[in-house]
Amino acid sequence: MATRAPNLTNKPDHWLNRKGLTVVYKGELLRHRAYTRFLHWMYGIFFFLALLSGFGIYMPWIFRWFTPLFGGGATTRMLHPWFGIGFCFFFGLQALNWAGVMTWTEADTRWMKRIKAYITHRDTIEPPDVGFFNAGQKGQFWEIVFGCIAFVITGVIMWFPEIFGRWLVAISYVIHDISALIMLAGIFIHIYLSTIGEPGTMQSMTRGTVSEAWAWTHHPAWYKEETGRDSQQALEEARKQMESGNP
Repeated sequence: MATRAPNLTNKPDHWLNRKGLTVVYKGELLRHRAYTRFLHWMYGIFFFLALLSGFGIYMPWIFRWFTPLFGGGATTRMLHPWFGIGFCFFFGLQALNWAGVMTWTEADTRWMKRIKAYITHRDTIEPPDVGFFNAGQKGQFWEIVFGCIAFVITGVIMWFPEIFGRWLVAISYVIHDISALIMLAGIFIHIYLSTIGEPGTMQSMTRGTVSEAWAWTHHPAWYKEETGRDSQQALEEARKQMESGNP
């Protein structure tokens, strides 16, 4: 059985959510609605456009084959700042969209203290107080927020060097490049976790839904909030079904 996803928040519904069809099948939960998914893919596209054009500009001895993708060196230099603006703009909208769920809590502090267990997959499911996002996801979110701020400030300085002077421009190049590399490392981790690391995650940003098993495994508190059921209870029921041969 499939149903169209309703508005599950008290916020005014965005027109993209009304136009975008998000179908939730039996055994699934709504994770991300159309507006959230649209923003995610837009700033993802602009990030990689800015990344590739940036590599072609700042390290042409290695990545000179990137610039022909954008019409040559001069065109690449002209487009790169606009790609960066596009990335910061769409991520800024997502930051506003996620402002409430990205607030740091005591549960996030506890999660960070057990990050080794998370990396080594010591536990079958996440702790019961892990909500819509875990502390690692929130950490990456805020890293991108501060990275965007650094991009905008240093980008403006580099865009208009005649105004700010040689030394400030030189410092901005270093900060800009370091911020990009830190963000790139985080994106690699994000891609790994959303595909191989935590199978089923990618579906949340394509169809907008996740399986209930994914929800109680990775975000137990959110699962309980949505269903009223305990994640440990759901795990035990799943085990019994597997043992009985009725998955």
